[in-house]
Amino acid sequence: MTDLNWNQLLTDQIDWHWTNQLRKRLDGLTDDEYFWEPVPGCWSVRPRGTGSAPVQAGSGAMTIDFAMPEPDPAPFTTIAWRLGHVIVGVLAVRNAAHFGREPTDYPSFEYAETADEALAQLDAEYARWQAGVESLGESGLARPCGEAEGPFAEDPMARLVLHINRELIHHLSEVCLIRDLYRDKEAR
Repeated sequence: MTDLNWNQLLTDQIDWHWTNQLRKRLDGLTDDEYFWEPVPGCWSVRPRGTGSAPVQAGSGAMTIDFAMPEPDPAPFTTIAWRLGHVIVGVLAVRNAAHFGREPTDYPSFEYAETADEALAQLDAEYARWQAGVESLGESGLARPCGEAEGPFAEDPMARLVLHINRELIHHLSEVCLIRDLYRDKEAR
């Protein structure tokens, strides 16, 4: 039996999706698509002071809508919100906890004012995440995640990597679907 390189398998899994499915579908994202609200009451990323969500977090000109606890059902979210979630909650917070990025969270992050800026943020956080995971090697995948992962502190880093892979595939596929709906909205 051949020895498996789990680190390579994990990085290849998400890189294949990123390169062949997800990232290409985001090329050409317009500001209209980025901020499009397909239904009333969406959560989004908005100019400071214009949101109506219970919490509007962010350190710059833009804030992201949310609530704690999250309402049930949660509001539909725009591409801007979903990218903000992936950039900050999925990648940047983990990059800070595990791979040397300066600390950040939803309240302290400076959200993108344009689709192009959001894609640049996404690309930077993804590249840092991938490089960080590659640097773990086999022994790093086996070590505990640590306090930054709360109740999952004792779980191996491999579990976190698998979780982040799922999150990226899940949320960025949703973004692609919203782009399809935006493109076809006039056809209805």
